[in-house]
Amino acid sequence: MTVLHLCLFATFWRAVHAIHQDCAIISQLIEEQEICIQTRKREIKNQSQQGCGTDWDGIRCWRTANTGQLIHVSCSDVFQHISNTQGFIYRNCTSNGWSDPYPPYEEACAFEDDSESGTVTNYLSTLKQLYTAGYATSLISLITAVIIFTCFRKFHCTRNYIHINLFVSFILRASAVFIKDAVLFSDETQDHCLMSTVACKTAVTFFQFCILTNYFWLLVEGLYLQTLLALTFVSQRKYFWWYILIGWGVPSIVLIVWVLTRQFCDNRGCWDDTDNMNIWWIIKGPITVSLFANIIIFLNVIRILVQKLKSPGVGGNDTGHFMRLAKSTLFLIPLFGMHYTLFAFLPENTGEIVRFYIELGLGSFQGFVVALLYCFLNGDVQAELKRRLWTWQTQTHLSPSKKRQVTVTQIMMHDSTHSQTAICNGYVTSV
Repeated sequence: MTVLHLCLFATFWRAVHAIHQDCAIISQLIEEQEICIQTRKREIKNQSQQGCGTDWDGIRCWRTANTGQLIHVSCSDVFQHISNTQGFIYRNCTSNGWSDPYPPYEEACAFEDDSESGTVTNYLSTLKQLYTAGYATSLISLITAVIIFTCFRKFHCTRNYIHINLFVSFILRASAVFIKDAVLFSDETQDHCLMSTVACKTAVTFFQFCILTNYFWLLVEGLYLQTLLALTFVSQRKYFWWYILIGWGVPSIVLIVWVLTRQFCDNRGCWDDTDNMNIWWIIKGPITVSLFANIIIFLNVIRILVQKLKSPGVGGNDTGHFMRLAKSTLFLIPLFGMHYTLFAFLPENTGEIVRFYIELGLGSFQGFVVALLYCFLNGDVQAELKRRLWTWQTQTHLSPSKKRQVTVTQIMMHDSTHSQTAICNGYVTSV
């Protein structure tokens, strides 16, 4: 693998999650180059050179040697992170100075050929196209769902307000991915491993905030469902502002702590690295806690549902209602980031290929699936849209006098059949 391919892979990893360890290798090479150059300057200043002075060949620093001396280094010393080959590179110290390294690094250290690197590049390019399509699909479907719940007063209730906030968190998450890609990777000539600007730090900060809010609104959905089942006679509006605090307030506090810590303790790069795990756990810790809380809530909801279904007082309509809740729970809770627990306590570079597919390939379509289950497959939403479509078609083809008659009839029918309470008491998903 050439240094160019190494940089390409590091660039993609930064785009999707955090700095790859290969960026650390490049950073180490730059640091060693600076040390080598400073050593050479001191030798020239002190006139202490004998034979061949310290020299940087672009990859390794060769220390002072006597004329006629043959120096060799192992590939494992130079490329310890990416090559286990025990080949050697040699340089002669001649009366005219250092000779060129031989054999060349790429031959001595047996890097993979270009065809293998091309395969990796094609795979990463395909994966990027996949998550771009996924997030774009999610954005369109989520925005449509928000418009539906906002424009129709029939759907204005605590339950749907929570769903709207969840949709907004998914919209922000998808938007943050596109913004992050645009800011960090719009310029292909930019060294992504060394970039450190206010714009890229702001983009990464916004991205982390969106990730946090998304997971915490998933937690709010779990809390709301449990409250709906366990506290039947409690006003739902009573807890709404607590849900707002959890969904937006807690992530804001976590993010402020993280930003201040990065600014004063580890202000390197674009803040998208995970080298310092203590700082990274400021973000990862609350997310992991929210996921485990959702697992506990899921198990408790199943327990409550089983108890209610076994109750002798549950009638036909109630049974259908609870079965609907049960189906919604089974489809909903596992959907909300449960896959993240598979990697929660593992190193960031563990299972990279699988992590890419789950977090990007499948995760990018998560917003679309949520909008589908919460809105588009909802029987009440479908019925209301059909009613509005029928009204529009009827009004289009009738004369003005008949339009007034139909409008009056619709108002009377609407007043007699409209029951916002009934619509908002049932759980959203109709599957």
